[in-house]
Amino acid sequence: MRFALMIEAQQGLSYAEQLAVARRAEAAGFEAMFRSDHYESFPGGSDAPTTDAWAVVAGLARETEHIGLGVLVSPVGFRAPGNLAKVAITVDEMSGGRIGVGVGAGWHDGEHRRHGFPFPEIGERAERLEETLEILHGLWEGPDGWSFLGRYYAVEDAQFRPRPGSYPGREGRPRILVGGSGTPRSYRIAARWADEFNLSSASPQVAAQKYAALADALRAAGRDPSTLTRSAMVGTLIGRDRDEVRRREADLLAAFGETGDGEAWFEPRRARWIHGTPDEARAAVARYAEAGAERIMLQVFLPRDLDMIDLIAEALFG
Repeated sequence: MRFALMIEAQQGLSYAEQLAVARRAEAAGFEAMFRSDHYESFPGGSDAPTTDAWAVVAGLARETEHIGLGVLVSPVGFRAPGNLAKVAITVDEMSGGRIGVGVGAGWHDGEHRRHGFPFPEIGERAERLEETLEILHGLWEGPDGWSFLGRYYAVEDAQFRPRPGSYPGREGRPRILVGGSGTPRSYRIAARWADEFNLSSASPQVAAQKYAALADALRAAGRDPSTLTRSAMVGTLIGRDRDEVRRREADLLAAFGETGDGEAWFEPRRARWIHGTPDEARAAVARYAEAGAERIMLQVFLPRDLDMIDLIAEALFG
């Protein structure tokens, strides 16, 4: 199993706090650190400071040494395809080829509306996602003069520089990630355009079913299922003992603004989180491995708790 740290940076994290997390994750031996791409804070209040994902990752690229970095995921409404292609390659060159690019249709209508981004219905957003992915491939891998005419975007006589793979540290283009809760359309998109499918909010039992359906979609598209990495984004909360678990549960509920019954809040999440003591965490990871996950995005909602980052690494791969 491979492990990446996933932070929800819209929880009011400053750049300095995100850098501290990245450096701690790098020192602890995480393969990569991904962050969300949101312009408003949640859960909890919506008025905490937020940062631009790609601007932050550019900074982290220069202030870390070897940890992989990425955005999971960038909504298509935030950036035009050519802009996303250029920003991602610029940051990839800055990092020495350590960037992963997650792209999605977007879901948070409020932050789109309050920042002036278009937010059409999901059918159009999914079509825009497919066109965006085709353009990323075309600009990064197509020949000079590559052109594209879609329903929403057009590229004419492309000349993209620098070419991915033309700078130190990078062979080929950055890896592309797509995902979600697992729908037939998301499987078809992944089969055609992605290097990794990231399944979110699924228990190991559900993940096994979703990965089987994904494999069927890949075979139907004429693609070997082994060529697409299967990952899972999994909420993660670990304590060295039961008392430390309870303390972190209380911290998380406070961060989320939850004032009700904490046990009732956690109960439906236990089946799809890595939650508890180190032994319980390792057992949960084993269940995801048995379900077919090859990489886990360990989604932490207490990113300022750097001690828990160390503990996660110690418990799962230290």
